[in-house]
Amino acid sequence: MSAEIICVGTELLLGDILNSNAQFLAQQLAQLGIPHYYQTVVGDNPERLKQVIEIAASRVQILIFTGGLGPTPDDLTCETIADFFGVPLLESVDIIEDITQKFAQRGRVMSPSNRKQALIPQGAEILPNPTGTAPGIIWQPHPGLTILTFPGVPSEMHRMWTETAVPFLKSQGWGKEIIYSRSLKFWGIGESALAEKASAYLNLSNPTVAPYAGKGEVRLRISAKASNTTDAENLIAPIEKQLREIAGLDYYGADDDTLASVVGRLLQLSGETLSVAESCTGGGLGQMLTEIAGSSNYFWGGVISYDNSVKVGLLGVNPEDLNRFGAVSATVAEQMAFGVKTRLGTTWGLSVTGIAGPTGGTDTKPVGLVFIGLAGPGNEVKSYECKFGTIRNRSSIRHLSVCAALDNLRRSLLMR
Repeated sequence: MSAEIICVGTELLLGDILNSNAQFLAQQLAQLGIPHYYQTVVGDNPERLKQVIEIAASRVQILIFTGGLGPTPDDLTCETIADFFGVPLLESVDIIEDITQKFAQRGRVMSPSNRKQALIPQGAEILPNPTGTAPGIIWQPHPGLTILTFPGVPSEMHRMWTETAVPFLKSQGWGKEIIYSRSLKFWGIGESALAEKASAYLNLSNPTVAPYAGKGEVRLRISAKASNTTDAENLIAPIEKQLREIAGLDYYGADDDTLASVVGRLLQLSGETLSVAESCTGGGLGQMLTEIAGSSNYFWGGVISYDNSVKVGLLGVNPEDLNRFGAVSATVAEQMAFGVKTRLGTTWGLSVTGIAGPTGGTDTKPVGLVFIGLAGPGNEVKSYECKFGTIRNRSSIRHLSVCAALDNLRRSLLMR
């Protein structure tokens, strides 16, 4: 038993709209324990949609459509489905009354084009839309195949799924098991290196372990199928423990954890405080820290020292060192960190200085070269050199710089 998600809309193919519906439905299917191995996006073209239906109906038992249920001529989902299965469309009096009432509540009269939304395949049941004018259908055109359609508006689709589709699927005997996943997060190790370390776990059947990477970090997703969340968690727990031990300090958190939230917890546990000095990241480090609720308990503030005069005047960087080594150097990063820590009176000072590009690089200091400074309790100061490479864009280099700074602080907090 498996499902396929089919998202209809040329705007999705053009990239004008982010396809959040597919992500929502995928997560919901996992919670019901219904596997799905395919997602398809197709434009507003009846012939291509029929081709998609033909392929999908041959390999799965549940087809879930989103989009194409509106009143305009390019909204063709329902009529194309009916045409594919050779079934006529019938106008539903109940849908007409529902749409008319919704227009009346807004002080408007239903447009003639909205009658199109009342046409559903013969034999299909209405999947009510409590908030919008586009209802869906629940239809079994032949034994072994179930079709559910939803409008493309996420808020409408979410409510229709929760209130009607989920109870229906459960009533059909689906959803007796769940697929529960836990995502372990790592920084400072590449995907291939982590996969080699975890190779003995990548061929498990239940739970399964799969690596994937993005924005500088690597993740291991552990997924278990069980009758309930507790049983799934019990399957995952020993595998998670072993993977964390294998990864050591490269593991930093799981699920909703971020480097900023983990650093914040560690600072709160130790009763310590942090300030930052930023150059190339332009406030990105402070922004990531303050995205965490309660960060005022440990984060006191920072200085954006983009110009060298600010580095000298506010942070106390030695102008001779700036002239000799340049703003992008280990010694300047260390002085920035020590300066902000001293001036703001915090336990830790963290700094970032680098060349984010796309211009400004040289043979000796290319784009992507970043130095991180870290001043800890007492007078201890150290720096870290990062080379993020010229192939990355400015935004990526700035993001990686912020995360690398937080990761080095995290490791220092753990290794004391």
